[in-house]
Amino acid sequence: QVQLVESGGGLVQAGGSLRLSCAASGRTFSSDNMGWFRQAPGKEREFVAVISWTDGRTYYADSVKGRFTVSRDNAKNTVYLQMNSLKPEDTAVYYCNGGGPFLGFPTADFGSWGQGTQVTVSS
Repeated sequence: QVQLVESGGGLVQAGGSLRLSCAASGRTFSSDNMGWFRQAPGKEREFVAVISWTDGRTYYADSVKGRFTVSRDNAKNTVYLQMNSLKPEDTAVYYCNGGGPFLGFPTADFGSWGQGTQVTVSS
């Protein structure tokens, strides 16, 4: 059974940084595009970032471009999200997932999701 475990969230002041991790188990994701989504209270889950398995290409939502960096370690079956210059509007539960096409990643249907990790940014 595939399991995705997100970690690294917490409470941080505006302008601060956090690094999220997502460890996958159950199968290898080294041949999958991997990425992050987030869901704020009362809002739908939205795409944040994706990294290609083929060449490391990345793609970001406009709201995080220039502040967030997605990376991966295939040997550890883990994907990361470095978040800098955090804003209160970044407050959300952050989820990772894998598979799906690179360009279609933001709207792909992933089926199951992990528990996510809470990020809270205070003003």
